[in-house]
Amino acid sequence: MTQTAVLILLGPPGAGKGTQARMLEDKFGLVQLSTGDLLRAAVAAGTEAGQQAQAVMAAGGLVSDEIVLAILKDRMAEPDTQKGAILDGFPRTAKQAAALDMLLEEQGMRLGAAISLEVDDTAMVERVSGRYTCGGCGEGYHDSFKQPAVAGICDKCGSTEFKRRADDNAETVGARLAAYHEQTAPLITYYEGKGALKRVDAMGEIDRIAGDLSAIVEDVTA
Repeated sequence: MTQTAVLILLGPPGAGKGTQARMLEDKFGLVQLSTGDLLRAAVAAGTEAGQQAQAVMAAGGLVSDEIVLAILKDRMAEPDTQKGAILDGFPRTAKQAAALDMLLEEQGMRLGAAISLEVDDTAMVERVSGRYTCGGCGEGYHDSFKQPAVAGICDKCGSTEFKRRADDNAETVGARLAAYHEQTAPLITYYEGKGALKRVDAMGEIDRIAGDLSAIVEDVTA
């Protein structure tokens, strides 16, 4: 039996991880697993791990790797992940990556690839400061690069509600990029050492980037 392949998307805020993950989801039937979404869903569902996470967050603490992994394990056991999954936002450190390796082995899954979306830091300021999302379904848009086909109406769900993150501005983007590079450098080295790292130029047309990612997915899931 072929093991289910799990893909990891690496890239700084604004690199397009969410947009590309949704496109891969639609094309290949993969399931996007975002750490933030998983935490919120587990808390709402009242699972054991969700209750632990809620207690930590209510006390103003950071949710531990152990709790995040427990929530991820619960989600990966659900039937819809059997075609494959895309991890967005986890792991963030080499320690988390090692723990994820163990989890995948326990679940009978395998790491297909860790894909690094490579960006130009200077150009990221424009990209991030211009982005916004649909308030209904979360579809991503941008003032310059991707506007709805009909102004003010989401292409995907028809909602007319849109939102922008308060911290999507030039003052904070530089700090976030610096923090990402510092935090993720060991992770890049980790996956390079395992022969699992793939690099994709994430500056340019969304469809071209999607094509590069699709080629990787087709290769690792064949």
